[in-house]
Amino acid sequence: QVDLVESGGGLVQAGGSLRLDCAAARRTFSTYSMGWFRQAPGKEREFVAAITWSGSVTYYADSVKGRFTISRDNAKNTMSLQMNSLKPEDTAVYYCAAEPKPYADPRAGNEYSYWGQGTQVTVSS
Repeated sequence: QVDLVESGGGLVQAGGSLRLDCAAARRTFSTYSMGWFRQAPGKEREFVAAITWSGSVTYYADSVKGRFTISRDNAKNTMSLQMNSLKPEDTAVYYCAAEPKPYADPRAGNEYSYWGQGTQVTVSS
């Protein structure tokens, strides 16, 4: 079992920035593949970004590429999502997810075994 806790959500104007953090309470965090997903009201959950256990490879949804940056600090058991140039369509609950083994498809939600509770991001126009 891995406990994941997201933080950093909030309300921001369009064009602004937010940083989301995901803290994992498990010493083997450094071996886990990690990802961020989001779900807007009335919509299905969608992939945002993912990062391999070493941090050497990252993946992004086309809708956030160039605006969002995923990173991790294995020494601190944390993963982050820096979100810049935010748009109203980025409004959603953001979830971090973890998988103890390498994933075949980092964009697929069913690849991940553990999920956080989510943090709300609201971007006003």
